[in-house]
Amino acid sequence: MATKEEVKRYLSFWFQLGKRVVVGNGGTSLLPQPIFQGDRYSQEFEECWQKIILPSSGDCYLEGTNETIAEMLTPVWEILACSRCTMPVPMRNIGMPPESCPCTTLPSWPNTEIPIPRHPVSNQEQLKVIRDRLLQNLTKTK
Repeated sequence: MATKEEVKRYLSFWFQLGKRVVVGNGGTSLLPQPIFQGDRYSQEFEECWQKIILPSSGDCYLEGTNETIAEMLTPVWEILACSRCTMPVPMRNIGMPPESCPCTTLPSWPNTEIPIPRHPVSNQEQLKVIRDRLLQNLTKTK
């Protein structure tokens, strides 16, 4: 089953490539900017997420896909890496797989010349990991 956090990460990756979420009957679409604020999702992203998961919003889905966000949050779905581009894509763990990855409508993707989309990163946590690794190497050489 895809967790809410996995679905949020899935959306954040595709938002970074310009994919939008279509809301309800297709009358509106959402693409929050910015997606991150430091080591967290931005307020705009969080507001978008809240709108997407509201039952009154109707069916919401990522452009180029057929499965709704609500469907992805059921036990039938999980988020895995696309075999073509390694981006996150919903896969049924029961029954038939989805028709295609949203990357099929991005003519310049995958593009190994640019950084791949990411999730929020805590600079403090990353620096602690580097510090700990350096300290561990220092004690090994003594």
